[in-house]
Amino acid sequence: MKTEIFMAATRGHKNHGWLDTHHSFSFANYYDPNRMHFGALRVVNDDIVIGGEGFGTHPHDNMEIVSIPLYGALQHRDSMGNGSVIRAGEVQVMSAGTGITHSEFNAHPDEAVNFFQIWVFPNEKNVKPRYDQQKFDFEANKNCLTQIVSPSPDNDGLWIHQDTWFSIGYYDKGIDFEYKLHQADNGLFAMVIEGEFTVAGELLKRRDAVGVTEAEIISIRSESANARILLIEVPMFVH
Repeated sequence: MKTEIFMAATRGHKNHGWLDTHHSFSFANYYDPNRMHFGALRVVNDDIVIGGEGFGTHPHDNMEIVSIPLYGALQHRDSMGNGSVIRAGEVQVMSAGTGITHSEFNAHPDEAVNFFQIWVFPNEKNVKPRYDQQKFDFEANKNCLTQIVSPSPDNDGLWIHQDTWFSIGYYDKGIDFEYKLHQADNGLFAMVIEGEFTVAGELLKRRDAVGVTEAEIISIRSESANARILLIEVPMFVH
């Protein structure tokens, strides 16, 4: 088993006034040759957008994009004709494929929205663009992992064009559990949303993360009350 630590304080950071953002991997003006991606996981941005502001219309292609609001509400519009609001407890996926344009704005004029914007390299290029979103009840499934993204529409949650699995768990203090990788050559990127966890022997606090490779089963323990964690399993080799 190998581990790589991504401490919250070492992320790239930029406060634009309307946007306060942290980057786990190189993005925009933040560049670190040692932090380009974790396998197929290319971007993990922790964005806070003030009321009434947001990202104007911009293009994407050949990328799988997952948005996870932590609090507040995010207004989405795209060139496929979709227009919706996603809130905490909901997850949005978008396959950019052959190309799309979209915008993301804070849906409230006077309250901030905080969301993870996550990009994953696809396993197939130039697919037809698609969009979907789903609401999850993480509290009702407390002390268990809730699968939110997988490679197939036949599985629980949403799906994208990559052999990747996303899960979120809300935990009480002192809960031990294991994560079993779906594919032997995949890796696991585990980020603490809130609270503290020990993952593969590494103690992680709020927004700390660890990348685990060369492992089949990974031990995890919640170390605080009201702890929340995001797990992203991805192929480590991108073709």
